[in-house]
Amino acid sequence: MKRRTGEPDRIRARPGGDRGQLSIEFTGMVPIILVTLVLLWQAVLVGYTFTLASGAADEGVRKAVAADGDRWGRCEAAVYERLPSAWEGPAEIRDCGAGGDDVVTATITLKAPVLFPGFASLPIPVTATAGAAAEGK
Repeated sequence: MKRRTGEPDRIRARPGGDRGQLSIEFTGMVPIILVTLVLLWQAVLVGYTFTLASGAADEGVRKAVAADGDRWGRCEAAVYERLPSAWEGPAEIRDCGAGGDDVVTATITLKAPVLFPGFASLPIPVTATAGAAAEGK
């Protein structure tokens, strides 16, 4: 076939072409995409566990500071009120309402769940400590 002047060269298609290539590439990428999403979700759960631990410690200290008598009981009750039920099980409360006459502290340790709350926990503890000045005693 003769080429006319001014006409661009044409690339001839191979028999069968690239049919199905996109499907093959997408199928190969699906596991990588899923693993990436799972890792991102796990990072979100660990971050949320840090937020829950610090919020529960703050709430426990706030209630313990205002308590007239049983600081430990008020602090512990406030911590468990603040935590969602999936995080209550592995919660470890130390020094709740403890401290001297000047400062009240609370230390809360939680374990981040694996993939969804209530299933299993990572072996990495998330610890938060809060403190506040004791009110006029």
